[in-house]
Amino acid sequence: MPHPTSPWHAALEEQLVRRNPGEAEFHQAVREVLESLGPLLDARPEFRRAALLERITEPERQVMFRVPWQDDSGAVQVNRGFRVEFNSALGPYKGGLRFHPSVNLGIVKFLGFEQIFKNALTGLGIGGGKGGSDFDPRGRSDAEVMRFCQSFMTELHRHIGAHTDVPAGDIGVGSREIGYLFGQYRRITNRWEGGALTGKGLLWGGSAARTQATGYGVVLFAGHLLRSRGQDWDGRQVVVSGSGNVALYAIEKAQALGANVVTASDSGGYVVDDKGIDLALLKQVKERDRARISAYAQARGGSARYVAGGRVWDVPADVALPCATQNELDADGARALLRGGVKAVAEGANMPATPGAVRLLQENGVVFGPGKAANAGGVAVSALEMRQNAAREQWSGARAEDELDAIMRSVHDTCAATAERYGVPGDYVAGANIAGFERVAEAMLAQGVI
Repeated sequence: MPHPTSPWHAALEEQLVRRNPGEAEFHQAVREVLESLGPLLDARPEFRRAALLERITEPERQVMFRVPWQDDSGAVQVNRGFRVEFNSALGPYKGGLRFHPSVNLGIVKFLGFEQIFKNALTGLGIGGGKGGSDFDPRGRSDAEVMRFCQSFMTELHRHIGAHTDVPAGDIGVGSREIGYLFGQYRRITNRWEGGALTGKGLLWGGSAARTQATGYGVVLFAGHLLRSRGQDWDGRQVVVSGSGNVALYAIEKAQALGANVVTASDSGGYVVDDKGIDLALLKQVKERDRARISAYAQARGGSARYVAGGRVWDVPADVALPCATQNELDADGARALLRGGVKAVAEGANMPATPGAVRLLQENGVVFGPGKAANAGGVAVSALEMRQNAAREQWSGARAEDELDAIMRSVHDTCAATAERYGVPGDYVAGANIAGFERVAEAMLAQGVI
């Protein structure tokens, strides 16, 4: 539960809102961390004296730039690009690029702020950053996506590098986009610097298990949550939101561990499949055909139905994995999950649950895994890709998955032990926030006022 609001907390929040107007998601992300830090700051007053809170909530660098490109008709289009390099106390900035019409500076700052603590929890020596553009790759030809990515990287290349800032993929940025971005980076810099971008193809510096890592990781973390309650995956009814990369591989891993996953969704609605999601069909619909989720129900037949505009949270389940986007699970959704008997919730997306939803779930005894811990698998394997690039190695899939499993176990255990140490046992939100902040704060304190 949140630590009582104190004068420093209120003053810092007021300053944050005044200096960053209109950035609601960023405000929400900072507030959620601040509300957990009271016990730590009571025990470590030197963090307050060094103004670490004020420093950690201000990005070290923010870059915003124009991205002009030509579409297939020859018309010139103009988008806006962003890179927020938030904190490098633990290592080079690390975080994905998101291409989606909703992207703006506030969204990128929220994602970058979350990334600081997520990356710290992995223990892999990477700082926090994020970037992207309001460009929408949906419906664009490969040639249009290539021209956009080349224009985007023409500006971005001067700000990144293996020892400075290492972008990866996120929503709207998959292997196709990473390929075009890396090709342009290599062309401009005249360097084959694999560690400058992660999420690369296996034939040219990528890591096994990177595509699956976030989805697999959230299921591995949720498994530890279940085990903390003396339970496991076998026979569990699971609802998953989303149908992108994270959702697909969360479904795959949960099914492999014996769960029955019955839902997937997109922005138009959701499907519920009483026999369990046919993963091969879902991948065909979403990855090969690039179709809407309703096409799954049409192809699947009698066991599946499509609910336009509905919420997967209305489907009874033991475990819920929100894997779509920020603030998708609100208080009403949490009430629906509670009515359906949910026992555990783990965030596959970044901040998909609103504060009201988190509070309701925790108050009703649901074990809750926050995104900065539960979805750390993607960035963890990205950091492992950097390690492989530096050594000119490529690991087997089995080794990469073993490393991922060990990291997610460590993240879980760190959050649980930290919550216990600071008097809030079982509160993984507080445990993740305190543990991540403490690691970054120690490094900042040691490096002086910079």
